[in-house]
Amino acid sequence: MGEQGSTEKDLIERFFDGLDKFTPDLVSWNGAGFDLPVLHYRSLLHSITAARYWETGDGDNSFRYSNYLSRFHWRHMDLMDILSGFQGRGRASLDDIAGLLGFPGKIGMHGADVWKVYLQGGIARIRAYCETDVLNTYLIYLRFELLRGNLSPAEHAQEVARVRKFLQESAGEHFKEFLGAWPEN
Repeated sequence: MGEQGSTEKDLIERFFDGLDKFTPDLVSWNGAGFDLPVLHYRSLLHSITAARYWETGDGDNSFRYSNYLSRFHWRHMDLMDILSGFQGRGRASLDDIAGLLGFPGKIGMHGADVWKVYLQGGIARIRAYCETDVLNTYLIYLRFELLRGNLSPAEHAQEVARVRKFLQESAGEHFKEFLGAWPEN
């Protein structure tokens, strides 16, 4: 996660180092349209090497048909893009889909507020905003995995219960607020 005093370069290097070490699947909401291009440009600025991320099968054949960059591959799942059928007119916001599914959605801040909050020194507030975005995205992802048949209803319920337990045991005020805004079904 990085610390509040971490530099941008440190945070980006840590992200790409994690990809190099673990080769995880990435799940995002509009990640291909916003988050990843920002990382691309900022990596250029800081001269950050991210060989695993940019791999498309030339060095590792397993990346030929599933890599982080290709739109129709699964190593990076941009849920907004997938659920819209890869059609711009079918896109919906994270907040709208989270609300549709009964999740809290955006709490107290939106993406358009980030720059202003940053200029005011509100790194902790931005971090809390990002962490609740991750929670919404993860909960939508769990529902998507249920939809795809990759989770049974019992497995889905178990994963959702794990998220609730995490929130109940967390000290962060934003986690308590998220849990308070998330009615139990």
